[in-house]
Amino acid sequence: MAEARTGRPVDRAAIVIGVFLLILAAITVWDARRLTMTSTYGMGPEAMPYIIAGGLALLAAGHFVFALRSSLPAREQADSGAILWIALGLVALIAGIGFGAGFIPAMALLFAATARAFGRTAIVTDLVIGLVLAFVVYLMFTKLLTLALPEGPLERLL
Repeated sequence: MAEARTGRPVDRAAIVIGVFLLILAAITVWDARRLTMTSTYGMGPEAMPYIIAGGLALLAAGHFVFALRSSLPAREQADSGAILWIALGLVALIAGIGFGAGFIPAMALLFAATARAFGRTAIVTDLVIGLVLAFVVYLMFTKLLTLALPEGPLERLL
């Protein structure tokens, strides 16, 4: 195992995460260069991807520093069941939006699956809570901010 100057082992996982974050920052900059939006004055929306890429690069630098210092905290054991529930929730979200169910039901499924991942077993209650929260978020984005979110049969009623 490689060792830093202090004689402690280098945290390889932190190095891998730092490299991944740098790659993600580079992809974000590359994609931002292809945007054609322009602002007539000041900083426009095309600046945001560069800010995000800068944040990703700072996170990568922090990972490299901590990896070389070997000062990251000890990792906890991953709960594969919780990870599976969250992955299933994300798949349900993507499938729900992709197959036309709409934003509100898809987000309710994601909420319920994430709550289950954190140990809750009241699936029906979590689905209802998810529906209410998704409804509020949908109204805020579509009515208050006038942004378009994926519509399904439920959203068309609004």
